[in-house]
Amino acid sequence: MDINLLRGLLTAVSLACFVGIVWWAYAPRNRTRHEEAGRIPFDD
Repeated sequence: MDINLLRGLLTAVSLACFVGIVWWAYAPRNRTRHEEAGRIPFDD
């Protein structure tokens, strides 16, 4: 296995993880959960 192939695979996996996290964060079903978490500092 060539080191450049390994680097390419690692880059592809990292990009897929990043896209998955962004998709999860902006999913409409998580909107209320994120809004509630964002108000936690102001609830005191």
